Order: sequence, then structure tokens, then C-alpha cells
Amino acid sequence: MKLKKQVTVCGAAIFCVAVFSLYLMLDRVQHDPARHQSGGNFPRSQISVLQNRIEQLEQLLEENHEIISHIKDSVLELTAHAEGQPALPPHTPNVSWVLPPESRPSFLSVSPQDCQFALGGKGQSPDLQMLAIYSLLPFDNQDGGVWKQGFDITYEPNEWDTEPLQVFVVPHSHNDPGWIKTFDKYYYDQTQHILNSMVLKMQEDPRRRFIWSEISFFSKWWDNISAQKRAAVRRLVGNGQLEMVTGGWVMPDEANSHYFAMIDQLIEGHQWLEKNIGVTPRSGWAVDPFGHSSTMPYLLKRSNLTGMLIQRVHYAIKKHFAATQNLEFMWRQTWDPDASTDIFCHMMPFYSYDVPHTCGPDPKICCQFDFKRLPGGRINCPWKVPPRAITDSNVAERAQLLLDQYRKKSKLYRSKVLLVPLGDDFRYDKPQEWDAQFLNYQRLFDFLNSQPNLHVQVQFGTLSDYFDALYKRLGIVPGMKPPGFPVLSGDFFSYADREDHYWTGYYTSRPFYKSLDRVLEAHLRGAEILFSLALAHARRAGADGKYPLSDYALLSNARRNLGLFQHHDAITGTAKEAVAVDYGVRLLHSLTNLKRVIINAAHYLVLGNKETYHHDPAAPFLGMDDTRPGQDSLPEKTVVKLDTSPRFLVVFNPLEQERLSVVPVLVDSPHVQVLSEEGQPLPVQLSAHWGSATDMVPDVYQVSVLARLPALGLRVLQLHRSLDGRPVASTRLYLHGRDVSVRRQEPVPLHVFPATTDDFCLENQHLRACFSGSSGLLQSVRRAGEEREQRVSSEFLVYGTRTSKDKSGAYLFLPDGEAKPYAPKEPPVVRVTEGPLFSEVASYYQHVQTVMRLYNVPGVEGLSLDVSCVVDIRDHVNKELALRFTTDIESDDAFFTDLNGFQIQPRRYQRKLPLQANFYPMPAMAYIQDTQSRLTLHTAQALGVSSLGSGQLEVILDRRLMQDDNRGLGQGLKDNKRTCNRFRLLLERRTTASKSSGFFSKLTSMFKALGFPGARTGSPEQVQDGHPISFPSLLSHITSMHLNAEALVMPVAQEKPVPPALRSFAPLSNTLPCDFHILNLRTLQAEQDDSLPSAEAALILHRKGFDCSLEAKNLGFNCTTSQGKLALGSLFRGLELGSLQPTSLTLMYPLSMASNSTNIHLDPMEISTFRIRLG
Repeated sequence: MKLKKQVTVCGAAIFCVAVFSLYLMLDRVQHDPARHQSGGNFPRSQISVLQNRIEQLEQLLEENHEIISHIKDSVLELTAHAEGQPALPPHTPNVSWVLPPESRPSFLSVSPQDCQFALGGKGQSPDLQMLAIYSLLPFDNQDGGVWKQGFDITYEPNEWDTEPLQVFVVPHSHNDPGWIKTFDKYYYDQTQHILNSMVLKMQEDPRRRFIWSEISFFSKWWDNISAQKRAAVRRLVGNGQLEMVTGGWVMPDEANSHYFAMIDQLIEGHQWLEKNIGVTPRSGWAVDPFGHSSTMPYLLKRSNLTGMLIQRVHYAIKKHFAATQNLEFMWRQTWDPDASTDIFCHMMPFYSYDVPHTCGPDPKICCQFDFKRLPGGRINCPWKVPPRAITDSNVAERAQLLLDQYRKKSKLYRSKVLLVPLGDDFRYDKPQEWDAQFLNYQRLFDFLNSQPNLHVQVQFGTLSDYFDALYKRLGIVPGMKPPGFPVLSGDFFSYADREDHYWTGYYTSRPFYKSLDRVLEAHLRGAEILFSLALAHARRAGADGKYPLSDYALLSNARRNLGLFQHHDAITGTAKEAVAVDYGVRLLHSLTNLKRVIINAAHYLVLGNKETYHHDPAAPFLGMDDTRPGQDSLPEKTVVKLDTSPRFLVVFNPLEQERLSVVPVLVDSPHVQVLSEEGQPLPVQLSAHWGSATDMVPDVYQVSVLARLPALGLRVLQLHRSLDGRPVASTRLYLHGRDVSVRRQEPVPLHVFPATTDDFCLENQHLRACFSGSSGLLQSVRRAGEEREQRVSSEFLVYGTRTSKDKSGAYLFLPDGEAKPYAPKEPPVVRVTEGPLFSEVASYYQHVQTVMRLYNVPGVEGLSLDVSCVVDIRDHVNKELALRFTTDIESDDAFFTDLNGFQIQPRRYQRKLPLQANFYPMPAMAYIQDTQSRLTLHTAQALGVSSLGSGQLEVILDRRLMQDDNRGLGQGLKDNKRTCNRFRLLLERRTTASKSSGFFSKLTSMFKALGFPGARTGSPEQVQDGHPISFPSLLSHITSMHLNAEALVMPVAQEKPVPPALRSFAPLSNTLPCDFHILNLRTLQAEQDDSLPSAEAALILHRKGFDCSLEAKNLGFNCTTSQGKLALGSLFRGLELGSLQPTSLTLMYPLSMASNSTNIHLDPMEISTFRIRLG
């Protein structure tokens, strides 16, 4: 003990000296008179002096960082050898549970340079910042005449005399992979006919063009056509008649989709195209997603696409951009310091992507040029003027009418090159339609092109034909910034297509499937990584002959099913009920298959003697952690049966960081002991397994074990029957006067109280959370070491829908005013459980059961509140259930939501807009903050979120709506399921410059004084500036990962005889910097047979941007950053890195020649793909 004290004192002293010297150094730099120039405008002579000072400072900071790292390592080493450990504080004042001591200290070692990124301020401000534009626009919806949401467009006939108008008419067919019909039904009824006709009709005239985007359909068709037809397709692509645009598996929803799945479906499509047609997409095409995320331009840019098109944007923004000729712009990420993320974007100006809304501003006229609507057909023009076939006698008049629309449309853009899409949903499915459109248009084109006095050249084109002609006219190469075009940053949520019809309902619609999507995604990532590692180890040992390579086909199928579900009518919850069931069946089928892949890989990797490996598909070595009886069921956990001989568990941690987690296991006996593989007893908590509010399930117990799990690794645990006393959680049940029977079972202590209780609190060493005795809901949170309770109260609310003709539906949220408190018929049953590893409060209401759990463990798990809500509103009529947190945080009208789990977008509550306009997608997190605190709600499934008042954060949990909302679906939302929504609530203290002194605030103020104008700290006022930017803390990032990548528990299936020797598997030889995330390790398909794996894999890394201004005390996890440097050569223990090739995001382009060095570097926020060979 003496030695340990000496070590600690000595280490602390050196640490203090180092920090103090750095502090003095900063002080010296800060008081340097050379820097006190007005407004940061330095004379040129002083700039070089200043640069030298900054470089010196950076060097000193770097040296200091190294010193601290050395001290930390020494202290760690010495502590590891010191005997005896101080006990952690007991669980609560009235319970004498004491946690086992932590065997090692934790530390946070973040390089000051790594904190610089979140301060922003580098790079130029964009010309168009969407948050500022929202504040600027009146949203007055004035009648614009024939272009109802726009304005009258006029022009002078001679405007094109010097520079003629060049028009590209782009035929397209929008094929939804599931919406009104299932994917397969659409394929058999329509899509196969569209593609078959396309091959035939395009070959009739080399001037014809067509674009296609959904590879899910295209690949299914390809599998069913002859070699001759395939050759014809390759010819059409080769000569530029057919273009594959975007090239993803689907055209994904951009609101609810997570960036892992967005990238995965893009890789799936691009890999398919490269392998089968040998083509790389150049331009993005997204005409139907309901609002657009700024994550998409980043992914397309990093995939080497040079242009993109979007359509569904709020009509007021379209009108504003049209009036200012800003419909084409360079789209840049808010956090981009050097314009490297810029991509050229074309926004369509009118209401829809159909023919009436694409030739020009007057739909009545444009509809007359949709020749599918010729009299006698099945569809006509709602404006009552039908199209007329083009003949020699009418061509001059018809061409003049069409040219007038083209000219008017071109006035909204900066160049004399015009894009005119020609198509709609599932168009061109009959040869007659191909003839009607292509022959009539060609007659119009021939006439227009033959009249030099009209100064117009019109032709069929692909999307890239348009972009290429535009770049050529502007005198630039694709990818460059065109002179005179604006730079835009921000996103295009939330979307309204008319009046106050905001498409904000689909952020929550069908939450059951939104949740299942993320469960499948986590399993796919885990299965990809474990399969790649197992295969590499098997190959290295020469055992790949015994390994089930057929698992690769299961992986491939799961990628495609997850990809299919990212479609903008799937994850959105906006398809017909039967189609939702079809998606659900596919998701569940793949989930089951992925569990098999994980089990097979884990089996191989934990075997002590790999020679004994034998794969028997009929009798898997490991069992599954849970099962789902059907596609609409919640999972049921597997119960492990205990016997006289020990049962073994293999626990998989899908995170790239080691984690200390409470792992729950269901067993059939309360007499259980859990040992490590070395036979050391592990801390456990025994509690009841509840079937309902008051019923313990007979003969089933939950044993929760505290285990340290290796990064991306497998930990072996043993379960033994043991009569020794286990720490048992005690439970109090408050019935609130309700007459309900209670089913108990020994030996779990249960105290039943018929009446209501007073308010009560639970606490661990980090937090104290207090709850209402009557409702069981959260009231306040206090962080350890703070005097003040922070109000954080939760309540359930209900939104109704309007009584007028327009009501909420699958897409639209049209509430009947503000939410009303949820008023159940009976008070809740409240169940309070307290134990050594966790304590929880469960409140059972009629339509929602909520559990708030506090883990009493050091580190990430114990720093936030675990919240789950099981929602069942199947007896509601036109109601939406919301969960609102109300705090005393002075957030004003500012809040922050994530985009696709990739980045944070600041938001502002706009009082001038209706309530429903202020909801935004929340795939991963949302937060509110003031100068002192930040409250983050982390979510495990995409839902709609808002902050409707200062200090509030609310999320819509489920919606049940009885009618269609007139957007084509033809159904309401009546197929609700019992759904579990999972969250983490994280309260962090902010250490901003204005409120505190200290190292980081000095650093921040120093950067400000050095002329970094944007050295911002993320307070609400920052949202008003022209360059809004915000980041989660490292703790917040890791909390989100814990929530979204749960540990998987797999029992060894054979109960007897004793299984072979098992060893834990830790694949990483070094700890990864904690701002690095291994997004995927995806084995690539073999050249000859795409159902088999190749020897190569795609390693996809993401370096996260984070905010250092949130206090990082007692984090309880080991975390260092490395300025983006990572040594890949030595990362995987027991494997050699055979080759390393940096590539574009989807592996289509090699980036730089693979050098001998295996050290890589990533800038903050960047996602990079490497083609690697492990073995």
C-alpha cells in the first residue's frame, strides 16, 4: 500500500509540474504584445513571427503531450505491480453493496491538436448556409400563378442570340424497390418489362438515351437475361446511351438511414456494377427521398462522383433559390476546412419529378408533352388539355410552345445549358410508350435544331451528358468549382411539398422496423468483422478447407436485404402493410443467418486447439443469444440450463474499444456462480425475470455479470451451479391502490406496497437520479461532486390529428395543436430494483412500459441513464405517443440533431413555422445545451425529435393513424406492433471559456486571439453565426457505440460431454485511438464466384470529430488520441498485413500507389477505405 501511495503522489507531482509549465507557457504567449492588434489584422512583417510562435507552441504542446503519456504509462505500470486496491464507494447509503475494485486506473489523454478541429474557424464561410436561410425566409406561400409555388418568369427573345440554349432531355423511370407492391411483384409486373424494352428500343436509334439507378432491380434482371442481351447492355453503357446514375443498391432514404447502411448499399451497388458491367458511376440522382441530408454529398464525393441531383426540397427554399439563381451550387460539409468535400449539386425547381413538373413552370403545358397521356391511354392530364401527336402540320406550333417552357426554366439557372428530365414512376414499361415518347420528341428536336433563328439545340441526354456540357460551357473539368456559382452548407430537412404539409411523420412511422433495421445492421457489422478475422486466421493456419466458406453467401444476402431496406419507402415506414411484412421477413431471415455466421466464426476463434475444429451445420457449437418467433415479434432471450458440469458462454464485443459491461444471462437456477476462463469468480447480480409488471417468470432468473470484454474480441465465461449466496437484487413493488395479483419466487426478495410511495432516488459513483413516487418517471439528475440537482423530468404526451380534410398519415405529421399529457385509465405499477451492479425503476402504464436503469459500474455504462420504452398503442385512434424531457438548461430555441449517425446539424425552433415543421430526424442522437450543461438523448433506432421550448427535448415513440395522407400510399398506419425503443440519457458538464478558467479555456481563448475567428464553444449563440458546427464529446460517441453495438452472449450448445478447451480471443494487438471507428472489415467477393470470399477485404475507418469542452473527469475508460495516425501493420494480433491499398470509399478507384508503409493518417470526420490482405 505504501508503494502505491508513493507512486501515486510521485506521478501526480510530475503531472502537475508538466501541466503548470504548459500553463505558464500559454500565459506567456497570451500576454505577448505582438498579438494585440485590432481585429486580428496583422501587418505582414508580423505574420511570419506569429507563424513561428504558433509552430513553437505546437511543438511544446506535442512535447508536453508525450511527457504526460510517459508519466501515464509509468504510473500504470507501477500501479499494476502495487498490491491492494481502494474500494469504490458503496452502492447507496442504505444498502451495503460494495463493488469489486477496478483493477486498473483509467485515463483520458487527448492531444491538444485534436481539440483544435471542433473549434472550427478554418476555411471560408459558405455563401449559402441553410440555417441562416431558414431564419431569413418569410415562408408566406404566396400564389405564384401557373407556377403556383413560384413566380412569373419572363425573358427577352434575343437573350440566346450570342450563346444558344443547349437542352438535354433525360428519359428516366423511377423504380421503387417496394412501395404499393413488393419488390418481387414490381419486378415481375413492371421492372423486367422496362429493362427488356430498353435494350430493344435504345438500339433502334443511337440518339436515344436512358438513365437507371436502382441496382437491386437491375441485378435481379441481369441474372435472368441471356449472354446476348448482357452484351447489348454493355454496348449501350459503353457508347453512352445508357447511364447508371448513383449506382447504389437502392435510392436510400436520407433521414432515417444510418451511415453504415448508406455506405454498405453504395458499395454493394458499385461492386456489382464493376464486376458485371465494368462501369463506375459519375453522377448522383435522388429524385424521391423526402428531404436531403448533407451526408449524401460527402459519401458521393468520397466515391469519386463529380455531380449530383436532388428534388424533394421545401417549396419555399426552391422558390428562393430560383429567384436568386442558386439552384446549382457546390455543396460543402459544415466542418470542411479546405473545400475538399465540395460536390456540384443541381436542385430541380418545381413540385415533382413527373413530366408535368419538369419541362418548365406551367404543368398544364408540360403535361401536353407527356406522350404516354395521349388520348385513348389509361392516364390523362388533370389540367384537361391532352397531348397531341406531333405531325408535320403541328410541329412548328408545338415546338414553339415547348421551347417557351424550356427558356423560362433556364432563366432560373446561371448557365445556358438546361436539364429536362422525362419520366415518372415505373415508366417505359411497354414498347408503345417508348415509341410515343421517343418518336414524338425526336420530331420536336429535329424541328427546333433546324431553325437557327431559335438559337436552341435540343437532344436526348444522360445526367452526365448534362453535367459534362455544363462544365464544358463553363470551361472547367468535372469536380472543379465553377466560377460564379455559390457554395452551400447545411441540409434540406424538413421537407414540405405544399401548404403546411410537412413530411415529418415518417421520421417515426413503423418504429418496430426502424429498430429491427439497426439490430440487423449491428449484426451485419459484427458478422463481417468476425468472419474476416476467422477466415484470415484459418487461412494462415491452412485450415480454410474446413471453414464454412458458404457463410459468405449469407453475408452477401444480408448486405442486400439491409441495403434494400434503406430504400425511401422501406425504412421510412411508408409502404403498404403487405410490403412492410415482406421487408420484415427479409430482415429477420438475414438476422438469423448472421447469427449463424457469427457463431461459426466465434467457434473457430475460441478453440484452444484449431485442429479439433469441425463445422456441423446441423449441430452448431454455440447457441444463439435470443430468438424471434416471427418478423413482428420482439426477441426472446435464450435460457441457459445449468447442470452439475459447468456451462460455457462466449461473449462477443463488436466495439473496437475494450469495454467493461454488465452482461445479462437468463438461467434456470438461482444457484449460479460465474467464473472467468481462468477460474476466477466474477461479480454478479441475481434478479428476477419478469413476465409482466407483477409476475416473476417461474424457474427463470437473470444473472448479470460484470465482465471486461476485449476490443472486437470474444471472452469465455463459465457458469457453475453453486449453493453459495449470490448478491441478489431486492425489489419493491408499488401497486398504487390497484388490485393485482403478484407472483413471487424464492430466493428473490420482493416487498409489495399497496399504496403510493414518496419520491425516491437511485445513485452510483457518478450520478444520482431521482424519480416521482407516483409516476415512477425521472425528475432530476445530479452529477457526482456537484451541489445542484439538475431538473431532468420525463413525461409522456399524446398528439392528435386535425379534424379538417388533411390529416396525419404515414408521411405527414399534421397535429391538432400542442401535445396533451398522456392520461392512462389507471395509475402505473412501479417496480424499483436495487442491486450491486445496477438499479432500475420500471413503470408499467397501459400503453407504455418504461425502464430507467443506472449501472453501478466504473466507466461508460455508469455515466448515463439507460432508458427503454416498450410501446403498444394498438387501441389508439389517430394518436401519436411522445416522450418529453424538460430541464432547466437554458437552451433557448437551439437544439442539435444528428444526420445519419455521421455528423451533428444545429437546429433552431422556428416560431414562424407550424409545430410539425420543427421536427427533425434523429437516427442516433439529439442534444440541448447552455454554457454549463449538455443533455444528450442517444437512440438505438431512428425517430422524430424536436425541442419545442427552452430546456426541452422530445421524441415521437409511435404513431397510429387511421387514414391515408394523399401521397399515393392509399393506407393509414394501423399495423402497429409492440415495439421497444432504447435510449441513453447523458448529462455532461461544459467547461466553456466564459464560465471557467483552466487549460482548455486558455487554449480556446488563445486560438481566438490568434485570429481564428471561429474558436467556438458550441453555445446557443453560435447557431446564429454563418458557420454553425457542433460535435459530440468522446464520451458521447462511445456511449452511442455501447447503445448500438450490444455484446452478444452465445452459450456453448453441448451440455455434455465437456467441450474442448476454449480461449478468449483478442484480435487487436494495440488499443485503437478512441476517435477511430472501424466502420467495417468487409471481405470482398471472389473474382470467379461471387458467392465465395476472396483473400482481400475492405477496411473502412472513420475518424470522429469531437468536442473537448465537455468535462472529462472520471470517465473510467482508457482513451488516447493520436492526431489521426494509425499503424495498421501491427494492428491485428497474429496476422500479417499482406497488402494495403487506399481506395475511394466504394473501392472503385485506387487512390495512391500502395507504398511499403502501413502507417496511415485520417483527418477528423473523414471516412477512408483500404483494400487489404490479411493472413
